[in-house]
Amino acid sequence: MGLLRDAEWTGRIFTGGWEPGTGGPPHQAIEPATGTVLTEVGQASAQDALDAAGRAARAQRDWAATPVIERAAVLSRAAALFEQHAAEIGDWIVRESASTRFKAGIETGAATAECTEAAALASAPHGELLHSPMPRFSVQRRVPAGVVSVISPFNFPLILSIRSVAPALALGNAVLLKPDPRTAVCGGVVIARIFEEAGLPPGVLQLLPGGVEVGSALIDAPQVRVVSFTGSTPAGRAIGARAAETFTRTHLELGGNSALIVLDDVDVTAAASCGAFGNFIHSGQVCMAVGRHLVHESI
Repeated sequence: MGLLRDAEWTGRIFTGGWEPGTGGPPHQAIEPATGTVLTEVGQASAQDALDAAGRAARAQRDWAATPVIERAAVLSRAAALFEQHAAEIGDWIVRESASTRFKAGIETGAATAECTEAAALASAPHGELLHSPMPRFSVQRRVPAGVVSVISPFNFPLILSIRSVAPALALGNAVLLKPDPRTAVCGGVVIARIFEEAGLPPGVLQLLPGGVEVGSALIDAPQVRVVSFTGSTPAGRAIGARAAETFTRTHLELGGNSALIVLDDVDVTAAASCGAFGNFIHSGQVCMAVGRHLVHESI
């Protein structure tokens, strides 16, 4: 059986098990190239998100107390599963997010790499010995933040979800994941299924597809200590302001303004090829897409 062939997840959210959400009818995942309905994804409500935050806080305590070697093993199994199911996951990225096969391969490879690196991160030094004026040891320890909300976008849905999810889990946090509704399978369901198969304890990772009200609840929930958001600058500005009211930490990756600089000694044909790639990969729907071409006046 493939990773996503089991119909148990269809039309449901993931809260440690697959169950119906209370945010209304399931959302249809539509293939942009053809208009075909690929499947249905469950929709969470704000109350589902608040309930999930409480559940995550309880699960996180046990997960943080889990020996490092066991947390690392879960991340290593997840990396192996991403590699094992790369072709199937890639098909979903192509069909759901209108990706080229080349870009889908970048995403699946990155997912494997992120989990592999996170497995090593689990055993990284978590403190340091500080100087003290007194004849005693002074130690600084790094501890898990607690519950982390991850709100991810549609353009690179798998990479821009897993790069926050994997390290947060490795370091003993619980994660509430809200993918963009347009790519809720390859940016959400895939990750939930991978970690379900990898043996992550129930409640440590939960999948809550939905709209703005769900995102707001994932910022406001008192158990949430960190919000990781990738998306537009206006949305990031609003999230930062909202999180500041409760002193919730935010990690924001917002819009870019990248320049391609072409100097006078360049191979013009190669530069033009780089410029086209930089502008039009994934129809330009990339934060690092070239936004300006600064070209020497001689050419």
